[in-house]
Amino acid sequence: MSGLKRLARPVLAAALLAGVAACGGGGDAAPDDAEARAAEAARHAYEKTILDWREQRLRSLQRPDGWLSLVGLHWLKPGTTFVGSAPDNGTRLALGPPYLGTLHVGKDGTLRLDIHPGAEGEVTVDGEPASGRVLLRSDRQAEKATVVGFNRGDASFIVIERGGRFALRVRDAMARTRTQFPGIAYFDIDPDYRFRARLEPAPAGATMEIIDVNGMVEKMPHIGRVHFEKDGKAYSLEAVDQGDGRLFFTFADRTSGHESYAAARFLYADPPGPDGLVDLDFNRAYNPPCAFTEFSTCPLPPPENRLDLRVTAGEKKPLPYQP
Repeated sequence: MSGLKRLARPVLAAALLAGVAACGGGGDAAPDDAEARAAEAARHAYEKTILDWREQRLRSLQRPDGWLSLVGLHWLKPGTTFVGSAPDNGTRLALGPPYLGTLHVGKDGTLRLDIHPGAEGEVTVDGEPASGRVLLRSDRQAEKATVVGFNRGDASFIVIERGGRFALRVRDAMARTRTQFPGIAYFDIDPDYRFRARLEPAPAGATMEIIDVNGMVEKMPHIGRVHFEKDGKAYSLEAVDQGDGRLFFTFADRTSGHESYAAARFLYADPPGPDGLVDLDFNRAYNPPCAFTEFSTCPLPPPENRLDLRVTAGEKKPLPYQP
């Protein structure tokens, strides 16, 4: 019996010490748990911002006047051209009135549309019924180009200006590319492709020559070069300004032509803070319009923006349309 008592005392003491240790250890475990919960909450909040951005991106793409509605791109020469869907027009549209009107492109860049009498009542200009002679604005001559509408408002065209040339960009809200759009495929959201990048500003007034898919060259305001590191290796991208002050990147990477769209992907970043750092998040990388339509004028990546890196974040290559 006395032996049992001698055995019970150390067991009881060990149990008490274990209980004390458990209680004392809670002070260390609680902060760890709190940090883990905070990290998990931050991860979920970040993923939600990316998912919200994806929804907004899809809504913008699928708007009746979005990129998916493009059905024509007609380059114009200085002078006069007849516009309409009839085959004898100089600029034949895929749809609309047989004879919509006569478009004049002046050598000084003035744009004038004389609406055909037979199309009056079918044509609107900036949403209002129009007839007779109308002056047009291109997308580079005003904050918003003049919209010439027809087909009960389902279709329209604007004049765009690229590399000193003008073109009609035609839209149809009922285009198959829009009504049967299969959606967007994405890489998994990966925080490892979000970087605090350092901006090396370009000299004041600097420009950068950018080539588009049509072979045209345009000079864009050059914001500078951003530097970041991935897995111990340094990378950089050149940023230009498309007019809103944000940093705009056209880039290709080791996934281009395989998992992602061959020509390029686009990415925006907000201007740097006082510390000169930029939030460069490739989870927001997206396909250019030319991934979805042949009627776009997408810029191509400059040689400096071809990354020797697999960027497995953002949008994947376009999904095929179902027959």
